[in-house]
Amino acid sequence: MQKLDLPQVVVSKCLGFSECRYNGQTIPDKFVNKLKDYVEYKTVCAEVEIGLGVPRNPIRLVLENDEIILYQPATEKEFTKEMIEFSASFLDSLEEVDGFILKGRSPSCGIKDVKVYLGKDKASGSIKGIGIFAAEVVKKYPCLAIEEEGRLTNFRIREHFLTKLYLMTKLRQVKKTKTMAALVKFQAENKYLLMAYNQKEQKILGRIVANHEKRSFDELFDDYRNHLGAAFSKLPKYTNYINALTHIFGYFSENLSAEEKKFVLGTFEKYKKGLIPLSVPINVLETYAIKYEQTYLLEQSIWEPFPQELMDISDTGKMENLSV
Repeated sequence: MQKLDLPQVVVSKCLGFSECRYNGQTIPDKFVNKLKDYVEYKTVCAEVEIGLGVPRNPIRLVLENDEIILYQPATEKEFTKEMIEFSASFLDSLEEVDGFILKGRSPSCGIKDVKVYLGKDKASGSIKGIGIFAAEVVKKYPCLAIEEEGRLTNFRIREHFLTKLYLMTKLRQVKKTKTMAALVKFQAENKYLLMAYNQKEQKILGRIVANHEKRSFDELFDDYRNHLGAAFSKLPKYTNYINALTHIFGYFSENLSAEEKKFVLGTFEKYKKGLIPLSVPINVLETYAIKYEQTYLLEQSIWEPFPQELMDISDTGKMENLSV
């Protein structure tokens, strides 16, 4: 992997950094701790920042008059305005940011399945929603890698998060150059990773980079970033990845024996059935790319979209919808 700036990641302070939970505790997280050597963290506890203190009476989301409010049952106070104002101020203060790891199911930071009560009464029913701080994050940074720590125990979600995080970090570096040459190079090096994720957006990104309208770098960069975010908004399908791997295989398949071809295609099938991780067919193809000196292929990010030291195939076994 090429030398790049460390990803800038905002992380919930309670995930092993400070005893700032409502009950005065912290929740050490294995992945967050492992990642600290590969990113630069900026910690935040939105609830403490709006003056709720530690320990504090719990707060909850309540749906009232078709609006979500942040409510503290013990004091009967609302903190919606304070949370929204802090979120805007904090996010505006970030000079560089590539991703977020937030505390799951929190009324401030949870990005999925946060309990939203259908009234202030104790016996009210509930629906699922998103924390108020997290909602502001997603609104302001729709293209970035945003996850909560609980979902990152899933191997595929974690792999997707890291892929997007490092991709957006590289794109931030491209932006600093303000050159079309750097953007063209970025597009070329990520060709097969883009193909594996979203072929429709890959083609759109290709047209943006072709720049037939002769737009300036600044004029087209936001357009490119938005479509790149769309390309990586969801977990890639197995079929898309196999299609990309098949294209790569075509570069040297004629040089292989019938048994070698059978073996390579067999790894594709095993990956499709979930019998082996993606790294197996990836490593097999990279070996042949090296053997047959396919320089263009060897420059592709698909081989190592994030540092291999962060590869960990441990998994909770629970798959979730990745859309935010």
